[in-house]
Amino acid sequence: MPKSVFRFLQRQPEAVELENDRYFLRLPRYQDFNQWHRLRADSRKFLEPWEPTWRRDELTEGAYRARVVRGKQEYASGQAVPLFIFLKGDMTLVGGVTIGYIRRGAAQSCMIGYWMGERHAGQGHMFAALQLVIPYIFAGLELHRIEAACIPDNARSIRLLEKAGFQQEGYLRGYLKINGQWHDHVMFSRLATDTDKGRKTDSR
Repeated sequence: MPKSVFRFLQRQPEAVELENDRYFLRLPRYQDFNQWHRLRADSRKFLEPWEPTWRRDELTEGAYRARVVRGKQEYASGQAVPLFIFLKGDMTLVGGVTIGYIRRGAAQSCMIGYWMGERHAGQGHMFAALQLVIPYIFAGLELHRIEAACIPDNARSIRLLEKAGFQQEGYLRGYLKINGQWHDHVMFSRLATDTDKGRKTDSR
């Protein structure tokens, strides 16, 4: 019997954990606030050009707790999977990746977004995290398509996506309001039928 297209109505497992010998990814928790606050505050100038405008209360504990609650709700309803990236040895928080805008039915797709603390950038952590996230999206969530959009000037993000097997497929005018201004974005995608080198395999 074919799998139901109504799987999006099913509740998600209570937790998701992705790991290898160096990295551990899981949903944000209240007790992560101090690490998160320190990393985001120290990286503010580094992150702001690529993110929506930070609110006045962006780094407050109240705003963080609301973020955690919203993340749990979106995960439980199957809409998104927000993940923190930790170095496994000492559980140092280095960044985050969100599997968002999960669409079921005929689409079976999602959008990913990510951020990395400034002092941890350029060390391969996000690429390593994507090596855990991508198989989870295709095998765990059973989605067919991953989308990612980035500002054309964000050369570092473009290199990351290309290295992770994403292919550029479009240019979106005025797509997202980033740091107070509407920006064009380049759209990338990776399909479940793509190999790491971008070649397509036989359909499953």
